[in-house]
Amino acid sequence: MLTKNQAKFIASLRLKKNRDESGLFVAEGAKIVNEILHSGIKVRQIYSSRNFQLSIFNYHVEVVRIRESELKRISSLSSPNEVLAVCEIPEYKLDIPSLKKELSLVLETVQDPGNLGTIIRIADWFGIKNIICSPDTVEVYNPKVIQATMGSISRVKVHYCDLPSLFREMGQAHVQEPEHKRKKHTLASFPVYGALLEGENIYSSGLSSPGFIVMGNESKGISENILPYITQRISIPNYGGGAESLNVAIATAVICAEFRRKS
Repeated sequence: MLTKNQAKFIASLRLKKNRDESGLFVAEGAKIVNEILHSGIKVRQIYSSRNFQLSIFNYHVEVVRIRESELKRISSLSSPNEVLAVCEIPEYKLDIPSLKKELSLVLETVQDPGNLGTIIRIADWFGIKNIICSPDTVEVYNPKVIQATMGSISRVKVHYCDLPSLFREMGQAHVQEPEHKRKKHTLASFPVYGALLEGENIYSSGLSSPGFIVMGNESKGISENILPYITQRISIPNYGGGAESLNVAIATAVICAEFRRKS
């Protein structure tokens, strides 16, 4: 049975400030909950309708069986999906040496929860392990973001940091010269690709992995603050259509596909 305090607390996690204070977030739906159970994310409690069969053997998770009417009270969905989990927000640290060996996504001021969730799912599909976001990008544990990931949140690490500082740190990778010439170090260039309307045609551009793919804000694109760190501007060509631009998640999918095709 669901207590009033439990219902009140779960409902409070719809707000970012309460997620930040508690270090908890909510995931809903059988697919998402099961994928999280199989990941390194810790699940505190599971609330499920009485007729839902959940396999949680060996997970040591508290399960509370509740009525469908109670599930509707605590769900953020218009049509609750049988099961809801309260999970701990994982603490990820940026591993700079690893980033230098991988293809990663960088998002600047992406504000739509559906877009971020879809981009996380795209990253998962293309084997991209890390997404680095500017601090003003929508919060990853927003319930709408979690739903849009369809479980990919359990496999893709999302970080928030000051992007210019990150770019400067990535650019300071020293490559040592042979020992007999070791009087100085040579700066290694780390590729930072920026998706811009005036960029080079992605299908005829030289693309390499590792590197960063930078995607900008839905309406404004990449800001002037970030442009100086872009080492190569790329774009998806328009083949005569009248659309002004592509949705940022769709553009991310097209660009990731081309990077993987050429890698």
